Amino acid sequence: MKNLTVLSLGGSIIAPDKVDSVFLAAFYKAVKKYLDEDKERKLILVCGGGAPARIYQGALREVNPSAPSDVQDMLGIKATHLNGSLVKAVFNDYCTDELVTNPTLDIPFKGQVLVAAGWKPGFSTDTDAVYLAKKFGGKLIVNLSNIAKVYTDDPRKNPEAKPLDNISWDDFIKMVGTEWVPGKNTPFDPIASGIASKEGMKVICADGRNIDNTMAILLGKEYVGTTIG
Repeated sequence: MKNLTVLSLGGSIIAPDKVDSVFLAAFYKAVKKYLDEDKERKLILVCGGGAPARIYQGALREVNPSAPSDVQDMLGIKATHLNGSLVKAVFNDYCTDELVTNPTLDIPFKGQVLVAAGWKPGFSTDTDAVYLAKKFGGKLIVNLSNIAKVYTDDPRKNPEAKPLDNISWDDFIKMVGTEWVPGKNTPFDPIASGIASKEGMKVICADGRNIDNTMAILLGKEYVGTTIG
């Protein structure tokens, strides 16, 4: 599908502690302008869980520390459905299809925007974004979170960590590993990274709160972020 970009919209910017309606309003305004300027443009917005996922998963671990990882994952997935339903409603005029919760099904894409959320335990919505990119022929995924770039290490723990402009899939996978842990905080999840690498996809990690920067990425202009691949 031509003129398609997949945006993995992190829950950390949809609902960092509660729903950020100011961000959503500004994001909608910018994306509306982008779509109205060229009716051939299409976006897939894949929504993460954010604070609701962390709160409910954390509560479960407090009450039942031995709760299986797939049960923890399902709570996070339900949070993505809530955020996805909100984003779909925001883009109601552009999104005529149902919220996607299984990227492997036969999915119509009649509008300019398709909104998706979590599918099943074992990975984050980053992996759903990769599945949807593959299904609709997308080669670029823009991973929008609350960090501007990928670092060589966690900058909150290691003051020597350096921001990266570019990194290969091999080097990135060495950093994040190959296994998924519920609630794990990585720039792009390990399962998604393995699939995207095999499919020859490019991922750009950027700060989604900087909406001007996001639009620069969509328009092929200079931007701040890390390109993986």
